[in-house]
Amino acid sequence: MLLWTRRSRAVVIALFAVLFTVVVVAPLAMIVLASVAGSWNGVLPSELTGTHLASAVRGDAVASAVVSAQTAVIAALAAVVLGTWLALGSERAPGPVRRILDAAAHLPLAVPSVVVGLGLLVAFSRPPLLLNGTRWIVLVAHLVILLPFTFSVVSAAQRRVDPLLAAVAESLGASALHVLWRVRVPVLLPAMSASASLGLALSMGEVGATIMLYPPDWRTLPVSVFALTDRGQVFAASASTVLLLGITLAGLVALGSVRLKAAER
Repeated sequence: MLLWTRRSRAVVIALFAVLFTVVVVAPLAMIVLASVAGSWNGVLPSELTGTHLASAVRGDAVASAVVSAQTAVIAALAAVVLGTWLALGSERAPGPVRRILDAAAHLPLAVPSVVVGLGLLVAFSRPPLLLNGTRWIVLVAHLVILLPFTFSVVSAAQRRVDPLLAAVAESLGASALHVLWRVRVPVLLPAMSASASLGLALSMGEVGATIMLYPPDWRTLPVSVFALTDRGQVFAASASTVLLLGITLAGLVALGSVRLKAAER
């Protein structure tokens, strides 16, 4: 602790600021500059234009943004519900069963998202459950990818909850359903809203599994960005990326306000 002086703290903060600027701020700033660049022949754009941003807020880009928002909201909500259900259900399960459930819930983290997409493509391309070519297979893919994160956040919060809260409610004659809705779930609301924020951000940026599964009428914005970049339209892709960042940030701010209200309760 003697080494933790005012000077050492200043050095650590300065190093963190430099790393954060180089790793996070600089790439985002370059994307913003590229979205308004008319031409770029040097270190900075030599000509600025709003054409790319104007194109990004109309036509196919907006349609893809709507698809991304719908997919993220549906997948995040479903992942929160299923993750919370699994966390509450595994709480009272025997030790071996709990470990199996925990491993199964985290299994999608052990493989790349393209493997998840390939698995769903193979599993749901034939009857009786034919989802290939529909938007539902994209939603299922996002749900599979998000579920480990929502389960981890909620189960971690569940382990910190005092079990006496539910025990007292049960001792007073409350039914199991009443205890669930009036004691267990309200205590977990901050963690559930936090997992929803995480799920929304992850879903909005997911491209590995989506690009293998999406039908022509359900193309997300990250897939559109990938397609534009693949065709060499970097400035247009950057403008679409700015749109993606704006929508994601707006969603996170909205969920953050919900999380604050839940924490106040």
